[in-house]
Amino acid sequence: MASSPAQRLFAEQALLPTGWAEDVVIAIGDDGRIAGIEADQPLATGVERLAGPLLPAMANLHSHAFQRAMAGLAEVAGAGDDSFWTWREEMYRTVGLVDPDDVEAIAAKLYVEMLKGGFGRVVEFHYLHHHADGTPYSDPAEMSLRILNAAETTGIGITHLPVFYAHANFGGAAPNPGQRPFVHDPESFLALVDRLVRPSAETGAALGYAIHSLRAATPEEMRTIIAGLPRSGPVHIHVAEQTREVEDCLAWSGRRPVEWLLQEMPVDGRWCAIHATHMTADETERLAKSGAVAGLCPATEANLGDGIFPATDYLAHGGRFGIGTDSHVATSVAEELRLLEYGQRLRDRRRNRLAAGPGASVGRTVFDTALAGGAQAAGLGRPGISPGARADLLVLDGANPFIAAASGDRILDRWLFAVGGEAVRDVMVAGKWTIRNGHHAREEEIDRVFQRVLKKLR
Repeated sequence: MASSPAQRLFAEQALLPTGWAEDVVIAIGDDGRIAGIEADQPLATGVERLAGPLLPAMANLHSHAFQRAMAGLAEVAGAGDDSFWTWREEMYRTVGLVDPDDVEAIAAKLYVEMLKGGFGRVVEFHYLHHHADGTPYSDPAEMSLRILNAAETTGIGITHLPVFYAHANFGGAAPNPGQRPFVHDPESFLALVDRLVRPSAETGAALGYAIHSLRAATPEEMRTIIAGLPRSGPVHIHVAEQTREVEDCLAWSGRRPVEWLLQEMPVDGRWCAIHATHMTADETERLAKSGAVAGLCPATEANLGDGIFPATDYLAHGGRFGIGTDSHVATSVAEELRLLEYGQRLRDRRRNRLAAGPGASVGRTVFDTALAGGAQAAGLGRPGISPGARADLLVLDGANPFIAAASGDRILDRWLFAVGGEAVRDVMVAGKWTIRNGHHAREEEIDRVFQRVLKKLR
């Protein structure tokens, strides 16, 4: 006889893979997965009534956790034109000051903020590996283990991507001093990934890997890495983020970054092309048809002045995308999705650019697309509230007037374009509540430690 579910939840409105449903009872097993779903059910004794509409929680597909500590510190104008490349100097300064305790504290604070912003999982693109002078820690996986600790402390799901980084620019240029904490050769990087297999399994983390960018690895190194690792799990890479990167790639290879990547690497559904901002029409179509996910980080891309991703054309070709918070100048689902749509409007001087078609909700279109793309880029199965899926759930605040007065897709439009992050009330990850009424159980403790790190960086 099957055992009784660990808990039952009742939602007056829930977004299921088949669409919106009413009076839904969700049964969740001890394994943190959804055991059953029934719609049009009365509220029964012993079933928890949720405080608002129920949605699947989304994966944040691109994070550099330590950068949350520097948010707001690079907003002072320099002597010339500021860009990603001037911002990077402040990032290097931060890297030179933090130790493993600091990184764990920053990540824990960030992950609480992500949960409160509606994310149930983070994909950590982790390239900060060594001491400031480039010396490895006694355990070369020390920094990665601290990231896993922070995820376990906060309860967020995590897909961990140790990053290969070896060079300062195309053609195998020697790394500069600020990059020394990032650098591996292929052999030591493969050993790092192998070292992380067991702790990832023990903490429930998914494990993939990343190559920082085309400028940070030679083609030979990339092929060695790809050949030396399992043919499963996600593979991520930064590509075509800045116009200077495009120019440097053309000078090195005669090809643009996305063009080179698609021609030279086995890009398929395992891959996530982070940013991919600067593409020609042909590159846009080919990336869309490759099966890879475009990893979009609209708030960071706006903060750095990178440019606007060609989302309307990309979606027209059937492209897949997800959202990440990257440098963490924003940490909520709503802010990233809103800015994604608004960037398209500002470029085109038109409204409702990413709706699936006439009469379609923009909020529903971008939410569904980012949900599916985020799950794919995180190495997960099909996302959504369905039997067998992980119980990664998000409850919006039914006491908020905008949410209370809405139904169906209007809930998403109100959340994303009228209310924002404050509408997130409760978040569950793998069957466990991590956020309740907008609060994390360890929030005050985490904030105190994080504040000490910020004072150190000051």
